Amino acid sequence: MRLAKELEAPEVVTIDKGSAPRILHYGEDFLLEDLPVGTRVIYPKQPIAGLPNPRAAIRWALNHPHGCDPLPAQLKPGMKVTIAIDDISLPLPQMARPDIRQTMLEILLEMLSDHGVEDVHIIIAIALHRKMTAAEVERAVGPKVFREHWPKTLYHHDAEDPDGMVELGKTRHGEPVRINRRAAESDLIIYANINFVPMNGGHKSVGVGLTDYEGLKANHNPHAIRGSWSYMDPKGPSELHRSFDRIGQLAEKHLNVFKIETAVNNRMYQGPMEFLGKNEDDFTEGDRLKFQALKWTLSKTPKSLRREVFMRVPAGYELIAVHAGKTEPVHDAILEKSYEQYAVQVKGQADILIHGIPFISPYNANSTALNPLLVQVMGLGYLFNLYRGRPLVKKGGVLILTHPCSDAFDTNHHPSYVEFFHKVLTETRDAVVHSQKYEEEFAKNPAYIEMYRRGNAFHGVHPLYMWYWGENGRQHVGKVIVVGADNAHVPRIMGWERASTLAEAIAMARSEMGRSAQITMVHNAPIVLADVE
Repeated sequence: MRLAKELEAPEVVTIDKGSAPRILHYGEDFLLEDLPVGTRVIYPKQPIAGLPNPRAAIRWALNHPHGCDPLPAQLKPGMKVTIAIDDISLPLPQMARPDIRQTMLEILLEMLSDHGVEDVHIIIAIALHRKMTAAEVERAVGPKVFREHWPKTLYHHDAEDPDGMVELGKTRHGEPVRINRRAAESDLIIYANINFVPMNGGHKSVGVGLTDYEGLKANHNPHAIRGSWSYMDPKGPSELHRSFDRIGQLAEKHLNVFKIETAVNNRMYQGPMEFLGKNEDDFTEGDRLKFQALKWTLSKTPKSLRREVFMRVPAGYELIAVHAGKTEPVHDAILEKSYEQYAVQVKGQADILIHGIPFISPYNANSTALNPLLVQVMGLGYLFNLYRGRPLVKKGGVLILTHPCSDAFDTNHHPSYVEFFHKVLTETRDAVVHSQKYEEEFAKNPAYIEMYRRGNAFHGVHPLYMWYWGENGRQHVGKVIVVGADNAHVPRIMGWERASTLAEAIAMARSEMGRSAQITMVHNAPIVLADVE
């Protein structure tokens, strides 16, 4: 019998006496906590049923596009075509095979071949993200595409190739529109998106994924972030998305872009782990036994192996929508489906907001650690911004995060993060000072550029972007308290307070916000997007 009282949407409950403890995701482990009576808990919606035949749905979209001729009608022998795809930063965790990228590529390449198009390149649109390993690429695109195209006609965008970029002009705001040369010189660019969250897709795809540092400076800066009222509401007052739109619209005056955008459901857990998607009040006795067995197993497993296990367990995401054609109508249609899956109606803001930080972010797939900067960007960047209307926590409220905050970095993937965290952040946490004093130094550092181009490292400037990305949350909340940090200096460097237990953190927050403060916990993961009235 459900002991928690349902409020608002069915996914929103309030804790009553006798309610089951709640699971907070905590790095590579789980916290199980009793929450105070009256705490509001927001759960993800149940997964929308996947399309029964994804291949047929993709083919239908290519032949019934928004705002342009069907893709087959645009293909001619001898033309130059570039297909761009998203990198390993989404979806999270990796989806069970076949990846949607594989399915889209196999259909597109067959169609291009049938129409005599032989000059085809596939570019992984990484912008300033790290290059994927060959094994990661093969898993995303499938063995057939990998075997036939890697690495000659399937490769990563290189934002530091001196001959690899073309400037198409400047927007009315002076933003340079700089695009990968191969794509810019193609007769047709096909961008095949996975829209994991509403921030993905739209004009962001070409304008960000295929640009360089000079192009990203226009919107990856503290001013644009502070002027963005939620990253997950492209139609809202977001300077970030307005910049993406200006850049993309100018690019499409010069380029023939055919977009494919896909939405997936939130079936993150499957098989023995499926119970983790439930409300804890609905756990069966078998679910409770499975959870206890999982916690016990994790407690006996070395941390590095736990990460490996979590990274290797694929999610059961399914395709729920696919649209193709011109960028803006395609994006509008996919956003509608994305909100149908993620958006939960919530009445009123919280004084105290609790988020458990998951083990993975868009920037640490297959890395050895979720480093402190990535913990920060998950808490104050992504999780804080999972709203429409208004933030889930009041201005000046308290954000409680749970994570060990270990001083651990993957030096192959994040070499410049170490310098930024231990040198720059210990001097100042002011993002504007970072952008004015340090950004060019990190962006132009030849060692970091070489590691980006020849290795698997994020670009040297990337840690500054991660700090900027948390600026919206940092300016809004009054205090951040982290639960379970295994050291004192990491929270101190980031300007956070530290608590040993969730109960202690709530007591600290109530001392700021009052005993009657409204507490809300968001049950991540899967994704919850709060439509706050």
